Amino acid sequence: MLLHYDFDHSNSVCLFLILLAKLKSTNMELSQKITELKKKKNAVILAHYYQTPEIQDVADYVGDSLGLSQKVISSDAEIIVFAGVHFMAETAKILNPTKKVLLPDLAAGCSLADSCPPDAFKKVIDEHPDHVVITYINCSAEIKAMSDLVCTSSNAEQIVNAIPRDVPILFAPDKNLGKYIQKKTHREMLLWDGSCIVHEAFSFDKLLKLYQSYPGSKILAHPESESHVLETATYVGSTAGMIRYVKEHPTDDYIVATEAGILHKMQQEVPDTLLIPAPAKEDNHCACSECAFMKLNTLEKLYNCLLDENPQIVIDPSIQKKAIKPIIRMLELS
Repeated sequence: MLLHYDFDHSNSVCLFLILLAKLKSTNMELSQKITELKKKKNAVILAHYYQTPEIQDVADYVGDSLGLSQKVISSDAEIIVFAGVHFMAETAKILNPTKKVLLPDLAAGCSLADSCPPDAFKKVIDEHPDHVVITYINCSAEIKAMSDLVCTSSNAEQIVNAIPRDVPILFAPDKNLGKYIQKKTHREMLLWDGSCIVHEAFSFDKLLKLYQSYPGSKILAHPESESHVLETATYVGSTAGMIRYVKEHPTDDYIVATEAGILHKMQQEVPDTLLIPAPAKEDNHCACSECAFMKLNTLEKLYNCLLDENPQIVIDPSIQKKAIKPIIRMLELS
């Protein structure tokens, strides 16, 4: 039930500050409990760049999906808590089958991964038996298990170029990344019609107006974005690639066209650099593009899942064995 209070402006500001202070205090207490609990349970916490700042700050590693999963392969940690979305935690489980992998909220899905149902994808594969199947890592374990190769946004061009030019390619699930790679490699591919709602949420008109306010700025864009956004960008690359780029050019100003959560880590790396989130089509509380699935994870859920060691990511062993093969092939090629 919503309650309405008739405060004047000064009282409203005062109440906001009190609530903010309480929230910070609660987060600090939870962060301390999480730190103590992960040591007790020999756990490691992974957080994607799109997670909230308080989750990133309590994590052992912050990064992109594959990089995070790779970091813990040689770790002696018995438990992996992946603060991200479902396919990311699945990838961690595929690469670390003997470790217990937890996801703070099982409802943290992905619009891109969900756009490629296994039954429908298998039908397309069966209809094109001569095609090499390359799938972007942002897909489910079942889809990976059907693939010949997996790629990331940073190595997709390299993986596609590794395939002989007379061999046709089926690329899934992201059509925007696929179109970008087609342009880079000058070859046609059969593209699955999937996309990320976060990276299709940027307003081109608002982006141009924002650039006019900061005419010397550089636009950074993730290749999951639509073509007209990518064409405006000085740099197109993965989340890790964007951070690396601003570290190499810290004196420039940037408009960043990816999920706004990346700005926290990016600003830590370049504290004196002006970073501006690219504007979304729809007006929201921050006028930027945010992933509602990513934001389902909270400090409280992270603490509870580590405390209870639940919910767990469970993958059928036969799927795991098939799904790891295209990842290993990718790593060998890249």
